Amino acid sequence: MLSADDLVAVVSSEWLPPTRDNWQLISSVFAIVFPVLGMLQFAISWYGMGKTSVNSLLNIPGRWAWLTMEVPGFLSLSYTMTTLPERLGLDDLPWQNKVLGALFVCNGISIGGWLGGYGPTTARDWMPHSWSTAQFVAGIALFYIGLMGNFFHDEELREIRRAERRKRERINSSGGRQLAEKDVDVHKHYRVPEAMLFKWILYPHYLCEWIEWLGFWIAAGFGCAPARSFLVNEVMAMFPRAWNGRKWYENEFGEEKIRRKWTILPGLC
Repeated sequence: MLSADDLVAVVSSEWLPPTRDNWQLISSVFAIVFPVLGMLQFAISWYGMGKTSVNSLLNIPGRWAWLTMEVPGFLSLSYTMTTLPERLGLDDLPWQNKVLGALFVCNGISIGGWLGGYGPTTARDWMPHSWSTAQFVAGIALFYIGLMGNFFHDEELREIRRAERRKRERINSSGGRQLAEKDVDVHKHYRVPEAMLFKWILYPHYLCEWIEWLGFWIAAGFGCAPARSFLVNEVMAMFPRAWNGRKWYENEFGEEKIRRKWTILPGLC
């Protein structure tokens, strides 16, 4: 049986940062298993956050939940990218690796291993074609276009509740009918958003996030398997959620009001 010290030694020598074999194993699991798990959502309408969430003592505030979910990926990526090059005998990494590492905060070991030394390790590796720099710049630009679209559409969803809260607080402060505290709470207040791409799509924030990480894959190069895997995983995890979400919208607001909107991909679904 391994002692605690032996276990730490194995993890630090073989997994953090990972050996090439272990990195390939992690990347393969990430590429194959996660899409399958995401597609299982087609069979499950319940989702543990948002519209289908329930009251529970296990619930924690959304921002803290998101931070808790993201931090391990960010830390593992940072650790892998700072320790793996030395193990591989690399003095430095191209600036492109560092830019992409700064953007990426998920699946740290998979993408961190690729950016830390198992992918391109010289400026020449980043320039196999005359258009490589243009491809990198275009990918980064697309990443930020998707990021901004994601942010603005998420803000529009938040504004629905902010506006309703302001409305209810005005009622309370106007000297008229006083609302009970539970009636001021807008945690479960919903309406169909109509601003920006919401005019045509129910889930434009999902689409923008896909565009965001498509840009990352383009910038990293189409041979970057971890970047491709992450994009595929996002689509496989989010598309079933959007599909079930459309049914929720139809039940909540009626099919007639939702019929003219695409779910997530204009012209397709």
